[in-house]
Amino acid sequence: MREENMGIVKSLVSVAWADGHFDAKEREMVEALISAFEATEEQAAEIRAYAAEKKTLDDIPVWDMSMDDRRVLLQHAVLLTYVDGEQHESEKKFVEDLCGRLEIEAPEAKAIVEAAEHRAKKYMNLL
Repeated sequence: MREENMGIVKSLVSVAWADGHFDAKEREMVEALISAFEATEEQAAEIRAYAAEKKTLDDIPVWDMSMDDRRVLLQHAVLLTYVDGEQHESEKKFVEDLCGRLEIEAPEAKAIVEAAEHRAKKYMNLL
């Protein structure tokens, strides 16, 4: 797995913890990302160990990410907030705060979030 993808997956762990729980569906999505990004066994173990303890917005390594990676993170973050079938208020607030932290211009961030929400709702049965 490339280093920038490791940052994205670790950041998504923070998103998974946004509602205070790291549930089975969220674990499954993180595992799917580990697989999709072709993590080595060592990288997968690092991510799993990282996810074992609650993470917050402050744990996201924003300054190590390119703007393109920040956009990818935002899209995946929105999808992850719907993985259990609904987006909780704490998750919605987390995404709002994440938009500010990522320093993506507000109109663009809004468009990314809206498109990702639309996809999440459309394909909820696949999440």
